Amino acid sequence: MATLSLKKYVYLSIVAALLTISLKLAAYLLTNSVGLLSDALESCVNLVAAVVALFMLNLAEKPPDKEHEFGHNKAEYFSSAIEGGLIVLAAFSIIWSAVPRILHPQPLENVGLGLLVAIGASLINLIVSTILVKNGKKNNSITLEADGKHLMTDVLTSGGVLLGIALVKLSGWLVLDGIVAIGVAINIIWTGYQLIRRSASGLLDTAISKDETDKINQVLEKYKQQNIIFHSLMTRQSGQRKFIFVQLLMPGKFNIHQGHNIAEKIEKDIRMLFPDTPTTVFTHLEPIEDPASMLDISIDRK
Repeated sequence: MATLSLKKYVYLSIVAALLTISLKLAAYLLTNSVGLLSDALESCVNLVAAVVALFMLNLAEKPPDKEHEFGHNKAEYFSSAIEGGLIVLAAFSIIWSAVPRILHPQPLENVGLGLLVAIGASLINLIVSTILVKNGKKNNSITLEADGKHLMTDVLTSGGVLLGIALVKLSGWLVLDGIVAIGVAINIIWTGYQLIRRSASGLLDTAISKDETDKINQVLEKYKQQNIIFHSLMTRQSGQRKFIFVQLLMPGKFNIHQGHNIAEKIEKDIRMLFPDTPTTVFTHLEPIEDPASMLDISIDRK
């Protein structure tokens, strides 16, 4: 149900993209600024990215099936990777539009009115991007966070474009319109690269953060008082869901019922560490007296 609640934020992103595309195109038509045209092109990419995000969230929320027994959570990483690629594509489209304007500068028109329209579009993106990033981090949704960061690059792009137009107006140097657009494009390429890199890490089953792992270790350490130790703690993050595996060594005198109850309690304690995140905990029980129980310390069982 967690991903269901996130869809409303993606719909918000789609509405924001439609509004900003309209406003930025109007600003371009008013001013003839290549910077504003590039800005409008990036907002078109934002719209495509938001639609992709919605599709991937729908896929991620699908329940496990015979072919995907661990669920479809990783669909979110594909979404953020696509979003990162689109950000890079938008940056190169900005550069493509800006270079001819540097080589052949053209005067700007209706600068004041165009700036006001563009500022309105930027404020919409700023508000929506803040909402998306905040809720993406809160719900551990890389799709939502990526969409928010994409919109934030749009805000940065717009800020740079507006600065360029203001400098052109003040200095009369028409070439600044294109130069500033290229500078902003280089900055958002870095943002796209970071999103692609993070998506790749998620697809490679990256472990949860050290702080979160330390909390799990603290929970497990408490059970040493009951002569229960652990090893082979392994974790991975898959979209919004955490997967945690640990081997528990218990006194051999415990019967199956006792061991099962303790394992259930440990699993519950670990899940309670992450109340707002879907968490699956796997435990494997072995007798503490058996030396062989310490040999299985890797994912490849021998």
